[in-house]
Amino acid sequence: MNEFKRAREEYESTPIPEERGRRVQEGIRQGRSAGRARRHGLRWGVGVAAACLVMVGGLNVSPTFAAAAADVPVLGGLFQVLTVRNYETVKDGIDYDVSVPEVEAGGAVTEAVNAEIQERVDAHLAQAQADWDAYKEAFFATGGTEEQWGDREMDVIIDYEIKSQTDTTVSFVVDFAEGWVASQQQRYCYNLDIANDKDITLADVLGGDWVNICNTAVQAYIDQDTSGLFFAPDQGGFTTVDDTTSFYLNEDGSPVLVFPEYAIAAGAAGIVEIPVEG
Repeated sequence: MNEFKRAREEYESTPIPEERGRRVQEGIRQGRSAGRARRHGLRWGVGVAAACLVMVGGLNVSPTFAAAAADVPVLGGLFQVLTVRNYETVKDGIDYDVSVPEVEAGGAVTEAVNAEIQERVDAHLAQAQADWDAYKEAFFATGGTEEQWGDREMDVIIDYEIKSQTDTTVSFVVDFAEGWVASQQQRYCYNLDIANDKDITLADVLGGDWVNICNTAVQAYIDQDTSGLFFAPDQGGFTTVDDTTSFYLNEDGSPVLVFPEYAIAAGAAGIVEIPVEG
């Protein structure tokens, strides 16, 4: 039996508190409902030639941004964000809820971003299938029965949300989630300066002292936290930001740092987001 199967066997033999399992599943359901609301809710247009965002199969925007955007004048149309894949289906025990964006602008940076998103989507779907197959195989190999298996399903969610935009820039995140009793989530952030065909960096937003500004904000956030979930620096916790630190821009243009699960805190903290004031 390989390590994965042994891990699954241990996992299956460990009692999971009913309340915890209920909360996790409810969280997955809420996340899926929120994604559907973003995709299928009322979306807005801003002209034809001057449109910055066009809905094709559904445009995802944060509720606050969607409410405010109708009042923002649009001066030029350099890009579009389209939903190029959007489906909900159950196949072989996997419940898929997928919405994939693509940026249309014609520049090298957007082409690279689109290719990266598609590569990550394909890899996530393939990994989810492999995880589900291995989980099912381990379940029966360790004595599980068809009756015990019942109608088990695994949720696979791919979704995106536009966090902010101007006439020439856009900031959005793409989320990948997978889970049955426990769940895993990944978030990738994209901040694009369409006019200059480049990625927006923290230095662009905060200036030359961006490292100190971000470090101060993160440390202040950790210091005021009372959950006890953040790791100490000597235990793999936060030490400093760098060029690889992920972030998105909120509606007022301020960065929000995004740390993956387990990066600076225990898994119960989930993905940690820390706002930074310039």
